[in-house]
This record gives sequence, C-alpha cells and structure tokens, in this order.
Amino acid sequence: MLRKCFLCCTLLSLASCLAVSVDSQTAPAKLSATEIADRNVSARGGLQAWRAVQTMSYSGKMEAGGKENVQLPFVMEMKRPRKTRVEIEFANDKAVQVYDGANGWKLRPYLGRRDVEPFTPDEMKSASMESDLDGPLVDYASKGTTVDLEGVETVEGHDAYKLKLAMKDGQVRHLWVDTQTFLDVKIEGIPRRMDGKMQPVEIYYRDYMTVNGLMVPYVLETTVQGVKQSHKMTIDSVVVNPKLEDSLFVKPTAK
Repeated sequence: MLRKCFLCCTLLSLASCLAVSVDSQTAPAKLSATEIADRNVSARGGLQAWRAVQTMSYSGKMEAGGKENVQLPFVMEMKRPRKTRVEIEFANDKAVQVYDGANGWKLRPYLGRRDVEPFTPDEMKSASMESDLDGPLVDYASKGTTVDLEGVETVEGHDAYKLKLAMKDGQVRHLWVDTQTFLDVKIEGIPRRMDGKMQPVEIYYRDYMTVNGLMVPYVLETTVQGVKQSHKMTIDSVVVNPKLEDSLFVKPTAK
C-alpha cells in the first residue's frame, strides 16, 4: 500500500540503529527540557524566522519498497494551519494525499481507483498527530505541548537528549535532539498497523542544509519495528514561503 510512502509530514522516512542508553556519568552537562527546546529552535534558524514561514514546498524522491525498491518523485506542500498536500508520481500517474487540518482525502489511481476517498480512521489519527511545518518544538507551549527530559541516549553513534512530548490531545511522542548541534536526529513516528498489530515507527533526520536561514534535513529515513527494509526520503529542493492557494487543500467535488 503506497500509504506507507507518504510523508505527512511528517515527512517524512528510516535507519537501523536503535537508541541505546548511556551511563549517566558520561552524559553531557544536564540542561532542562526548556533549555534544550530553546537551543533546538535557535539551531534550526530561530523563533522569529520560523514564525515568518507560512508555507513550504519540498520535492525529491522516496523509496517505494518491494524487491526493486524504486524511487518515486514526490512534491509535498505545507501551509499553515496544518495543511499538507503530497503528490507522488507512480505508474505514469499521480497519487495524491491531502490533509486540510481537520479532514483528509486521497486519490489512488495506481489501484484503479479514480474517485476521491476519505482517510481511514488510522490515517486520520496519523495526520492529526503530525507536527506543523515548523516542527514540534517551535512555540510548543502555545500549541499546548508539554516537554520533559527523559535522559540521554545514543542515536547513530552520537549522544542525544530524549524528550517526551505530551500533546494537548493526550498523545505522547518522543524526540531525540543531538547534544552538540541541538538539531533533531530522530522522532517517534506514528505507529503503523501491520498484520493486525500496531508497530512502533522511528524517523531519522540527516544531512541538514541551510535554506533561507533555516536548517532543514535533506534525508529522512523511517524504520518500522519487525520490518527489515527501511524507507528513505531524499529532498532535492526546498522552497520557503511559496505561493500556495487554499484550493490545493480542498477536496475536489465529484464530476
């Protein structure tokens, strides 16, 4: 199912190195959760810079999985408040998935389905848990999120602060922030239903580059517990504040 390739921002997609706890005696100097969040926002470009971002557009390729693991061109467009549109080129056609902040719909011509379909309950839950275009720590308090520090762990060979994010709707996610760069290195993804069971998901952020003064990861890799093959999304281009009409996020009417 191509849904696993969509990045709703999350965007994003994966790695095989799981976090391992480190001895507290070798952990970096302790900072509060608030201090870590502030340094993360500063490292990513600063609070005022992110507040000035109203829209973002990403284009690149994402792995589709399977034996050949082909790479599919995609475009993801995001607009406040919490609107996301993803288009993926597949089988000489385009698959579309849109979330307008309250409702979601999809078009899957690769399955022979030419009619717009609503999100499933699992897809709605996943979309509702995705962060806004500025990430989970920018203005987190005003978003109703509580952040707590749960310790320091090793992520892909580097120490990272493990933060617990408690959302206002009661959902809880974990985010790992590098102790040296203060950039996000991993986040707990939305669990996926496989073989009737919900499996944990982790998304790794790599290859940060500066775009209009903002630090943006250009590689996202997603792992699903119990699944050997990961899925990687590689960004080729990022545009900050492109003009995106609201009509892009409106469900089309039946013809």
